[in-house]
Amino acid sequence: MARSSDFCFKAATRATLTLVVAVIFLFFQTATAIANNESGQFSEKANLVLRRTAHGLLIANGDSVSVIPPVEQTDNNTFTIKLNQSFDYGKLPQLLNESLDLYQITRGYNVTIVNCTTGHLQLGYNFKDMSAKGGVPCLNREQLPGCYNLKLSFYPPTQQATAGNNWWLLPIGSLAAGLGYLVWRKSGKSDNSFLPEVSEVNTTQKKHFANSVLDITNLTLVCRNENHKLTYREAKLLNLFAENKNQVLERDFILKSVWEDEGIIVGRSVDVFVSRLRKMLQNDSLVKISAVHGVGYRMEVAE
Repeated sequence: MARSSDFCFKAATRATLTLVVAVIFLFFQTATAIANNESGQFSEKANLVLRRTAHGLLIANGDSVSVIPPVEQTDNNTFTIKLNQSFDYGKLPQLLNESLDLYQITRGYNVTIVNCTTGHLQLGYNFKDMSAKGGVPCLNREQLPGCYNLKLSFYPPTQQATAGNNWWLLPIGSLAAGLGYLVWRKSGKSDNSFLPEVSEVNTTQKKHFANSVLDITNLTLVCRNENHKLTYREAKLLNLFAENKNQVLERDFILKSVWEDEGIIVGRSVDVFVSRLRKMLQNDSLVKISAVHGVGYRMEVAE
């Protein structure tokens, strides 16, 4: 009977290990397919961003009939569109920023304006110039008539170590736990030898300010009886503001508190997320998120 028991245990262990390997292979194949799909979605959104921006520049010139050429993609992060006439460079930063917000692209980027004929770089700026003290350079400089290529180069995506990216660990962990259970049963350990102490936890965290309530657990903002679903980052940023009401928070402090403490390096995201929070809070007249030029932001709350 003992030999039979050992044989069954070894067979079960081999079967479980085989299943774990098969599942890992399957999940990695699925993860690769998802990554390719996300890359395709990003390219599509970046294409639409440039086309919308080009349309806005032409409209500003009084041109509503010219055909907008197709966007050219030179690599995973670089996109170019040709404009066959000069345009108002001063309107470009705002138009481009609005388009990026519309399609929810939060990566950092560089913008360059290249002469179609000579290939020389005529103008350009970095996304950080939007919030810099001097602003975007060369906005008021004269632009000669001619054909120009508008080139948008995004920073490579950063890998975010979140539960969403590691979703495949749950089933693999379950299988590993099953294997561990078999080993534990075989070793004859008591049922209670590894059980952690169970304690009650507070499953709801809410922050009240002015006429608004932030439900951190459920990622929800209630602003004057109007509900808004928040992303994880939006909730984390708003919670930071709520904990530091009427205080100036430096930009670097915000970045480190909301993003970099988890090993994620961003630049433009803070401006985009503040813009989203402002829209959600616009019905609460007692709350206002103000930009402190060259420093950061302050959420003003009238109690």
